[in-house]
Amino acid sequence: MTDARFTTETGASLVLSGEGPRPASVELVGSRARVTGQLTGRGKTWRAVLALRASRWGGPELPLPAGDYALLIETAADAPAIEPAGPLPLAQLGTLRASFDGTTVRVGPPIDPAYDSGEGQDALERRYATRPGGLENAVFFESFYGRNASCNPLAIDRELARRVPGLTRYWSVVDLSVQVPEGAIPVVEGSPEWWRARGSARLLVVNDWLRRRFARRRGQIVLQTWHGTPLKRLALHRPGFDPRRMAAVVRESRRWNILLAQNPYAARILGKAYAFLTRPVWIEGYPRNDVLTTGDGAATRRALGIRPEDKVVLYAPTWRDDRDEMVDFVDPAQLAAETDSVVLVRGHSRTLLPGKDAAGPRVVDVTGFPDTSLLLLAADALVTDYSSVMFDFSVTGKPMYFLVPDMEHYRGELRGFYFDLVAHAPGPIVRSQDELVAELRSGDPARYAAQYQAWRAKFNARDDGRAAERVVDRLLDQGFVIRP
Repeated sequence: MTDARFTTETGASLVLSGEGPRPASVELVGSRARVTGQLTGRGKTWRAVLALRASRWGGPELPLPAGDYALLIETAADAPAIEPAGPLPLAQLGTLRASFDGTTVRVGPPIDPAYDSGEGQDALERRYATRPGGLENAVFFESFYGRNASCNPLAIDRELARRVPGLTRYWSVVDLSVQVPEGAIPVVEGSPEWWRARGSARLLVVNDWLRRRFARRRGQIVLQTWHGTPLKRLALHRPGFDPRRMAAVVRESRRWNILLAQNPYAARILGKAYAFLTRPVWIEGYPRNDVLTTGDGAATRRALGIRPEDKVVLYAPTWRDDRDEMVDFVDPAQLAAETDSVVLVRGHSRTLLPGKDAAGPRVVDVTGFPDTSLLLLAADALVTDYSSVMFDFSVTGKPMYFLVPDMEHYRGELRGFYFDLVAHAPGPIVRSQDELVAELRSGDPARYAAQYQAWRAKFNARDDGRAAERVVDRLLDQGFVIRP
């Protein structure tokens, strides 16, 4: 007989208890996180406390990311199997909410279920869209739809916090597993606090589309930083004529006041792709890349458990329109063995939820790692395909490799390119893992020196370590941020 209950006595937890010998182990296992239960008992009864929180990469303990977590109970070889009790109904546990069906814990963000419905969200939208009064001297940040606090918004946040320490800074998050910068206030997407902050902040800094029928209030400024210089076609330039998509693109870009571009090439492409042709485009380099010239990767390596002498290969492919999970063109454990390296696997943010962590000897899945820039700093070499990470990693001058077994399909059917990658790539184009291994083991990166130099001159001229400073200068000079 096993009993189960939720508790908040020492933080949100699932407590299991039963009679007989205690299990060998009790775990909750999700796609991107796992929790090991604390076991007590001396043979007649046992108890397992499973804290619904976890720490990753040496960071603080935070609530578990929303998702399903399988309960795994392992008993001693000569002990009978333990059948857990259940179910437990949905419970509000402070930093999250959870339910339990006897085999799986389902974790969700800490939002009142009354707001989960379309009607509940409509009511919040009406409440805060029509709220009288002036704007708050605050900044609302969102990165990759609240899945993490990263990218250009994070770098701008850090510079604003340094220059304007009393400024109120809100961060949009999908749940409280997302770590926000020191001094910032997390607001969970869809909550009343989120609607209020987004609707009243004087400045919004985002790197992707605004959602939930955002309507900019008079006096609000939206700085769209975007999240990469494009190789692949996007927005109005995507293959196929779709009038609904075109209308959505134009409607979205009208919400922005300013667009940030890494370089003049990106400014031209983004301006046309989003019909953003008559409003300001700031070409200042990417704030997220400042750390690539001013920092070092030692702290990130330590957080990932990597020794200073290890060779680190970062595999970071982009997402595919025709599949949910990350592509499987690489066997990371085999790549690590054949190149005598540690392989970091970084899936695109769109593959974070549907995928699961890669595993194997000398393999570290860093898809959930909050800041890609720190991974670029820690890596000795990058393996990518069509991802905009190529335009960021080149700031470091370190070798790049382009694994593109599906190039014809991707270029010809899925997305299309703005330029010929094969002709201009600052590193070898390979079509298989065998070719990649050969290049990593015995290829000479110096043979791409001329292409690399031309690439950096075109795409990285403003990535000098001071992009965030220049962006914040303009925000302050134009009164979009007011010093308290």
